[in-house]
Amino acid sequence: MKTQVIGHKMFIGGEWVAREEIIEVRDPKDNSLISTVPKASAEDMLLAIHAAKEGAKIAAAMPVHERISIIKRAAKYIEARHETYATIIAREASKTIREARKEVTRCIETLEISAEEARRINGETIPFDQMPGSENRVGYYYRFPIGIIAAITPFNDPLNLVAHKVGPALASGNAIIVKPATVTPLSALLLAEAFIESGLHPKILTVITGNGREIGDPLVMHPDVRMISFTGGLEAGLDITKKAGLKKIGMELGSNSPVIVLKDADINEAVESTVSGAFWAAGQNCLGVQRVYIEESIFYSFTNAFVKRTNQYQMGDKLSELTDMGPMITEKEAIRVEEWVNEALQKGANLLTGGKRNGAYFEPTVLVDVPEDCTLANEEVFGPVVMLYPIANLNAAIEKSNAVNYGLQAGIFTRDLEKAFEAIEKIDVGGLMVNDSSDYRIDGMPFGGVKGSGIGREGIKFAIHEMTEPKVVCFKLSKSYK
Repeated sequence: MKTQVIGHKMFIGGEWVAREEIIEVRDPKDNSLISTVPKASAEDMLLAIHAAKEGAKIAAAMPVHERISIIKRAAKYIEARHETYATIIAREASKTIREARKEVTRCIETLEISAEEARRINGETIPFDQMPGSENRVGYYYRFPIGIIAAITPFNDPLNLVAHKVGPALASGNAIIVKPATVTPLSALLLAEAFIESGLHPKILTVITGNGREIGDPLVMHPDVRMISFTGGLEAGLDITKKAGLKKIGMELGSNSPVIVLKDADINEAVESTVSGAFWAAGQNCLGVQRVYIEESIFYSFTNAFVKRTNQYQMGDKLSELTDMGPMITEKEAIRVEEWVNEALQKGANLLTGGKRNGAYFEPTVLVDVPEDCTLANEEVFGPVVMLYPIANLNAAIEKSNAVNYGLQAGIFTRDLEKAFEAIEKIDVGGLMVNDSSDYRIDGMPFGGVKGSGIGREGIKFAIHEMTEPKVVCFKLSKSYK
């Protein structure tokens, strides 16, 4: 089992399998070949769903203590191989080795929380005698697993975002089919290895590799799949909702995250936090800082400090301990970001630093005077680009923050409690970080957005709620005993 990822196989129908057609997995640093994985077909997906139907019955019947034990063992399995997992993340994705290590640590935390939450899937008693004529009725509700969950995951957190779907699904007694990003499948396969080695019944979990356009539709449209958990882009999310039919849907679709810095803020803290938030994982972060609104009286001092800190970022080899930022996931994506930046410059924006591309590498880039009709100003850049704007006051910053069709998370830096609460009430997002940038998150909190940023919430406890349904039980007694 421990060599299956090296053997370029996927886990489907309870077995590690290969296919003649393959997909190459390449390091975005230099496009060198890391590995290959099978290119699954629509028939493979139907096989996976058929196996998952049996797996869902097995998972639902699994005692809670057994779910807990398996998930905990999987967490320990990963912890014992921490550097192996981190190296795979760093090689197949965009993260530096230091960023990858943090992701592995978070994955372990995600699984440990999943094990804990498995014991807390509770129901409640219902006072049926609140209704006249129901004095002789007693009952309750409990939550039951919905069956087969489809998880479609992105490249930017190729291990932990998979764990955020797999952990809650298993904790709540469901079967799950994972379709990882085509460019970063190895981390998901390593996660499957951890669970199978930890004693999970092999038909409960599938990790199937292939192109979304070939195996995506059979997965999202199949009536036996009862929930789609998708993390990705807005266009793909809208396409899935049109095809999925009558089933549960949970989606995190990205953002164009704003951060507000008021004149009473700790400028050094705000600069350090927003620079990190803008350029973590080469800006390929759904919570990444994209717009910073700075009160006018501190705009120039903040901007100068922000650019100085940005220029200290070391871009280079992902496996080097000295590297702060690696390449984007592909050269194609770096070219897209370059085009967006050039469009902004042509429309009157000013470049303070960065803006150059070398292959898949794109420099940490800071812009000012970006017109509102630019793509950068309205869409999720998903790259190492941040825009700084002077604002007159908090009300203006709130209005600007809400002006896009996204609302995942935001940040505000201020020492004024009244202004913090005003921002909390008025900024239209799923989460507001006070005296922190938009990219702060812990794995136990509810996570998701409004508007074009998605539907539903992740975070283990909250994902479990999405992955279960309440069932009401009512006993009619021969008489009332009250």
